[in-house]
Amino acid sequence: MSDETGKDLGWYSSRQRTLIPLDARFRYPKSLRRVLNQNRFSVAVNRDFQAVVEGCSNRETTWISDELKEIYWALHQAGWAHSFETWQEDQLAGGILGIVIGGAFIGESMFFRIPDGSKVAMVKLVERLRDRHFVLFDAQMMNPHLERFGAYIIRNDDYRDLLREALQIKCSLI
Repeated sequence: MSDETGKDLGWYSSRQRTLIPLDARFRYPKSLRRVLNQNRFSVAVNRDFQAVVEGCSNRETTWISDELKEIYWALHQAGWAHSFETWQEDQLAGGILGIVIGGAFIGESMFFRIPDGSKVAMVKLVERLRDRHFVLFDAQMMNPHLERFGAYIIRNDDYRDLLREALQIKCSLI
């Protein structure tokens, strides 16, 4: 991630990781079930990757510098970085930026422009990861929003074991 100036990139690794469960522990609020039942959003993968990166970086304080945007674009071109998006008609409602390595989806950032856009993206992404036999959804750092979905923290040693397992299989988001 970049520093607060946006000029220097550094490697960030914590002693613990936040995972989004891909099993029955994944949950979401009842109010979101109603939104999902209304089918107000459609989902897409990589329909507008650059717009998702911009949406994720368009904050008062961001760690996604211009250099990181270029790196994400190169990773996307190489088939590693993906955007999982929600749309309301022709308007990008929200999205999640992530890296796919083997059976691991490493979530980098998410955003919304329309209320519930990123929440619907989260639910639909988990469904897709399950259907495609991913074993790991790494959200990196805990926050109250992720906690509502059943996110949990594991020690870095346990994370490395799970990542090692995920790297043994080949999955595709597309």
